Amino acid sequence: MPIAVAIPEYRLLGAAEFGPMIDPARTALLVIDIQRDFSAPGGFSDNAGGDLSSMEPAIDAIQSIIPAARRAGLTVAFMRVVTRAATDPPVLLRLMARRGRPGGAGLCRAGTEGADYYRVQPEPGDIEIEKIRFDSFIETALDAQLRARGIDTLIITGVSTDCCVDSTARSAFQRDYDVFVVADACAASSPHLHYGALAALERNVALLVKAAAVVEALEGKVAG
Repeated sequence: MPIAVAIPEYRLLGAAEFGPMIDPARTALLVIDIQRDFSAPGGFSDNAGGDLSSMEPAIDAIQSIIPAARRAGLTVAFMRVVTRAATDPPVLLRLMARRGRPGGAGLCRAGTEGADYYRVQPEPGDIEIEKIRFDSFIETALDAQLRARGIDTLIITGVSTDCCVDSTARSAFQRDYDVFVVADACAASSPHLHYGALAALERNVALLVKAAAVVEALEGKVAG
């Protein structure tokens, strides 16, 4: 029997509030881990029995934001998990083995379709980051590439809300970036993980906004 989930309270910015907080020249849109193994039918998560019902609506929202961000002159950055046997974090392998799921080591393997982007695609001039950790900043050039472009503000989207989105948002805040998380352009494997993560992020490190408000605010930047 399904368990009723009480949606935690958090505040969502409207376009009129959000717009003045961002300068397109200093803002990047982060698209985290929209890949076949995480989100696509027939990918690793789907084959493992994961609930993908919230993935497609979140990707729809991301797809509405990306062109608006490009028109407004934001930097667009794509994060992607790419794993290899030689670089698998031992602590993660131990954790999966202790949970009885050692097969998870094959997730997003280099050279497989599972590591490919799903329904999104970088364009020339975008930032692309390959990572092996939940946090997009750890052991990557993300911070250096953002700083080189004068970025100090991040609009974060992607999956999963409770894992890589959460880890990246917290890490960005600790590095003195202003952080906005697009609530309906993120997804997780269950409602309580998604909404709980959003509530915790809004309480501690980020402001929340919905995709429609982001697009409206960015279109206002172009019109202005």
